[in-house]
Amino acid sequence: MAQLLLVEDDLAIRTSLIRALGERGHAVTSTATAMAGLQAAVEPGVELVLLDLGLPDLDGLTLLTMLRAVTRVPVIVTTARDDEQEIVRLLEAGADDYVVKPFTAEQLNARIRAVLRRSADTDGGAGPLEIGGLRVDPRSREASLDGASLQLARKEFDLLLFLAARAGEVVSKQTLLAEVWHQPYGGSDKTVDVHLSWLRRKLGETASTSRYLVSVRGVGVKLAVPDP
Repeated sequence: MAQLLLVEDDLAIRTSLIRALGERGHAVTSTATAMAGLQAAVEPGVELVLLDLGLPDLDGLTLLTMLRAVTRVPVIVTTARDDEQEIVRLLEAGADDYVVKPFTAEQLNARIRAVLRRSADTDGGAGPLEIGGLRVDPRSREASLDGASLQLARKEFDLLLFLAARAGEVVSKQTLLAEVWHQPYGGSDKTVDVHLSWLRRKLGETASTSRYLVSVRGVGVKLAVPDP
């Protein structure tokens, strides 16, 4: 079904996952160290990386940051660290999803399939989106405003793309948290507020002088063409 790279230093876990994912149709290559994983991740054909955090040469979060500097391949983090702050750090560093140990092969396979579907939706046949002077291209992951390029972090772009695809529609912060950060409903929306603030700054606006990002009190936010 997909070409996976497993970065996991525990031989028993690595062997078990390779067998289980192979039985579910995936082709799996593996490495036991972060630096070998970084090198393997940029090889042609890798469709998704499964990344363990407890690696012997580098912390997995450091490797995740390095991966995001060189490749857009989706990353699912496997972690034993089940606290909200840690999960938020991973997602903001560029993880596409996470699964907490212990997990079953079926759970992991479901996460893999979901991330690959989202990746296909984002990188598929959709052309650039244009809302007034704002242009968002999902293929190149580039955005511009009135012809000037916007320098957006990964999650800033993901947030802008999600809103641009629903231009004119009010989206709740809980929906953004679930769909952009892949966190369950009921989580804290502070992360959304912070990223909206950063995005507004790069669009040259604030919450009180909004042009494109319009807050609807008690409901959510929408991306809309500015009033003349």
